[in-house]
Amino acid sequence: MKEGGFFLNKRKSLLLGLLVFLLASSVLSFQKLKPQELSERYRKWLEEEVVYIITPVEKEVFLQLQTDRERDLFIEAFWRHRDPTPSTPENEFKNEHYRRINYANHFFGRGIPKPGWKTDRGRVYIILGEPNDVTRFEGKTQVYPTEVWFYQGKTNLGLPPGFYVVFFQEGGTGEYRLYSPLQDGPMALLTSYYGDPIDYMAAYEQLREFEPELAEVSLNLIPGERAVVAGRPTMSSDVLLQQIEMAPVKTVEEKYARKFLEYKDIVEVEYSTNYIDCDSVVKAFQTPSGLSFIHYAIEPEQLSVNQYQNKYYTTLKLNGTVSNMKGQQVYQFEKNIHLEFSQQQMSEISRRPLSIRDMFPLIPGEFKLSLLLKNEISKEFTSVEKTIFIPPLGQQVQLSPLLLAYDAQAKTDPQGRLRPFFLQGKRLYFQGNRVFLQSDTLYLGFQVGGLTPQFQEQGEIEIRFIKENQVVKTQKLKPSPLRGSLQDFILAFPLQDFVPAHYVVEVALLSQGQEMVSVADEFDITYSSGIPRPWVYSKLLPGLDDQIYNYVIGTQYLNNGQAQQAKSHLLQAYQSSPGNLEYAFGLAQAHWNLGEIDQVPTLLAPFLKQPNLTYEILDLLGKSWQKLGKWAQAVEVYDQAVERFGTNPHLLNALGDCYFALDRKEEARVVWEKSLQLNPHQPEIEKKLKALKER
Repeated sequence: MKEGGFFLNKRKSLLLGLLVFLLASSVLSFQKLKPQELSERYRKWLEEEVVYIITPVEKEVFLQLQTDRERDLFIEAFWRHRDPTPSTPENEFKNEHYRRINYANHFFGRGIPKPGWKTDRGRVYIILGEPNDVTRFEGKTQVYPTEVWFYQGKTNLGLPPGFYVVFFQEGGTGEYRLYSPLQDGPMALLTSYYGDPIDYMAAYEQLREFEPELAEVSLNLIPGERAVVAGRPTMSSDVLLQQIEMAPVKTVEEKYARKFLEYKDIVEVEYSTNYIDCDSVVKAFQTPSGLSFIHYAIEPEQLSVNQYQNKYYTTLKLNGTVSNMKGQQVYQFEKNIHLEFSQQQMSEISRRPLSIRDMFPLIPGEFKLSLLLKNEISKEFTSVEKTIFIPPLGQQVQLSPLLLAYDAQAKTDPQGRLRPFFLQGKRLYFQGNRVFLQSDTLYLGFQVGGLTPQFQEQGEIEIRFIKENQVVKTQKLKPSPLRGSLQDFILAFPLQDFVPAHYVVEVALLSQGQEMVSVADEFDITYSSGIPRPWVYSKLLPGLDDQIYNYVIGTQYLNNGQAQQAKSHLLQAYQSSPGNLEYAFGLAQAHWNLGEIDQVPTLLAPFLKQPNLTYEILDLLGKSWQKLGKWAQAVEVYDQAVERFGTNPHLLNALGDCYFALDRKEEARVVWEKSLQLNPHQPEIEKKLKALKER
């Protein structure tokens, strides 16, 4: 369970440019360098300075970066994500790490032909730091020089409360080597041992005669654990040594490195090093009219705010992109979220996570959703990537995703306006990490669509709760025959009889006892007595009768290459408001894609005198006049485009074609030559100019 906190910061931010969908499944899609291909500075950082603490994913990402600027930013992010106090200018972890390297080089490299950081003692010291106690066995005739380091208080690294690490000079010379009770055994510590080379107990007894304290450590590095089984040291010491090697990896959330690679070309430099994790919920629900909405919630792990006098504030930028499985962008949106709190409000919500919730309509199909949330105050960003599926209308019985909530409250929306995560007349309150208390009631929300009279008569809905692959609770119910083909369900399940554990809840549709379709989700019940519930930010949306939804759906169909479906929705939006330029342009694009060129000027020409025309509108209108052979009208439109937006080869080439068709050949020559000056690599324009001169 994550707990969202508030941090004060006074840095400013920049606006995020247009978000495009990025690969979120693998960091291996970028070209990878070999370490030896790096410059000396970055190779030293990778293979010397952080070699013991960098995770495999971090190393993989670093080797895929293409510029020194990217590498510098990644190194900054690397240390930032290990900083125990990110709100202060000092990075205590980084300072301590380099102190350990310097110490290792100074004390552990003496008298041997390698730097101290490369030695076993240097490696352990860099990973674990100063031991709590060091015992040295030196100048002994019976025992090789040996050091025993004792550590306590490293449980945060997944290590035992107390343990030993032993180093010895094999053969009495050279560097100190890490000792393993199982691989080396007490016999490796003795200068003279003539017994059976695999008789650990005989060697132990001999060592105990000379150094009883060292003998006890020689069989097990963890005090109080069983040392020997069948005459051999147990595996526990070797497991400990492996855990020490892996300790730096366990403390790092690697996701930031993946996000750095995915978003390095999209987010501004100020943000690229400041990825923070988040919880999220993305669900698809349908309205009675058949329109599907994506409901989403994004819960950043922390919210940084600025303070001015007694006010606390921040500005968040939320960008969303929906792309089809071919990578084509179907829908894009951007939202500005301004938050301001009084001192009293801050004290009330400072220990609660923020949950930003919203919804938008989406056409049937399989898509990839990308959400990018940026905090302009702290320069932090987080992201969500999901694959979502909207089933086609008219399919057989359908079952929506499950929504697991800790509360459900009846709400009346004014003027029929829409609210995210609203089912059966109730607003569902949930947490992205799906953690519940035993004292909670779990409210299970879902929809069943495509209900036929036969299923309503014979079908059943079965709910199963599963713990450790065992069903611990079931419940069956029948859909209501009076509520139509789409029904919302919110079922309440008190959790007082559920022991704290991890659970799976499944909902299945049964017909004559046979399972037709099922969906599942997971949740946890905690031993905790309380959970800080989210503070929710959301706004009401227009009612379903608002034509904005026809426009959005029509535009999505258009971007998805489904012009006929787009035309139907965009026509409804346009007919409701013929003076709306966006609606007219959307419908004109659908007509153009369907080859209904004559409809485009009818829709767009009335807006020619408006000041808010875009280049795309003028370009489409000009192309339409050209297709219809209305050359003078096309020239008028293209001239307006040049006046408003300047020249470009495409525009100049179109103008040249119009001038040529109007027998204004000199003007055609001038604009085509200008086009070639802007872009010399245009064989077709060169051919046209040559033919024009030959005439």
